[in-house]
Amino acid sequence: MKILIIEDEIKAGQYLKKGLTESGYTVDLASDGVEGLYHATSHSYDLIILDIMLPKLDGWQILKTLRSSEMSTPVIMLTAKEQVEDRVKGFELGANDYVVKPYAFPELLARIQNVFRNHSPKSKNISQSNTIVIADLQLDIIKRTATRNNQSITLTAKEYLLLELLMRKQGEVLSRTTIASLVWDMNFDSDTNVIDVAVKRLRSKIDRPFEKELIHTIRGMGYKLEDIEEQ
Repeated sequence: MKILIIEDEIKAGQYLKKGLTESGYTVDLASDGVEGLYHATSHSYDLIILDIMLPKLDGWQILKTLRSSEMSTPVIMLTAKEQVEDRVKGFELGANDYVVKPYAFPELLARIQNVFRNHSPKSKNISQSNTIVIADLQLDIIKRTATRNNQSITLTAKEYLLLELLMRKQGEVLSRTTIASLVWDMNFDSDTNVIDVAVKRLRSKIDRPFEKELIHTIRGMGYKLEDIEEQ
């Protein structure tokens, strides 16, 4: 999942980005309101963490602009303002949650997971328990755990993100460029085999110990995850 942080305090922003990245999220960081609004409207995010007191354009204006354009991306307001009136204003403008500085990172992480739980997209493969299921492979997008044939599978943060992407895009061929952008947040370099190595490692955990292959290589195009019936 991809998160945008809009925070003008450099140390605070970098700390939060580091913590969320280590927790398995792909994170962009904007340091002022104009830059933040540009990112929010030009790219696709699963969540926006938005400070209120920002240079150039404050958080209220950004949130109002996003909601007036009918953008439903969840927003957590992260601010030093703790007055009840400010919290009420945030919710009235369309914020999904409100965290007051200073905050404990585990609490913020729990709030992020709660927002995802309440805002998870409806899909034929995602039940109300927030689990993506394909064949005997299950992914809990809240607990960030995977099982196959009821066996727990240990994944690194990047392996989890790669598996989630493939499962959410079930049956869709994803190019190496797309995977690099969405999982590693980088431009794909044709001279590197980082994507192929990552898929190979994921296969060793998801497919190799089991009878049926779910991750497929589409030669010259990329990869897809699909439960293909044998002919």
